[in-house]
Amino acid sequence: MDFVLIDWLRILCGVWFIPHLIGKGLHYKKAGGTFEAAGLKPGTLFVGLALVAETCATVGLVFSIYPRVAAVFGALVLIGAAYAVVKINGLNWRWQKMGPEYPILWALLCLLTALV
Repeated sequence: MDFVLIDWLRILCGVWFIPHLIGKGLHYKKAGGTFEAAGLKPGTLFVGLALVAETCATVGLVFSIYPRVAAVFGALVLIGAAYAVVKINGLNWRWQKMGPEYPILWALLCLLTALV
């Protein structure tokens, strides 16, 4: 199999969802509270939707199953995460202040893999 750099980037974008899936799954109610703090109510419903979208993104990106659709699912979740970070913590563009730069970068990387 002849992998190129964009394939590795696509796979990494998918793999990076795994800790988020585990965290949301293990702390479902607490994650629901975070979603509610961001204005997404009921929080547990949005956690469930995020888990489904992140699972689709993970499987699609890692195994190249409809990778473009998976990348869009992943990017949408990450744009939502960036929105939630800003809503909860304010517009701080530094990771030390819980800024949205990480989910924005990750969303852009997911979209890049969809476009190439």
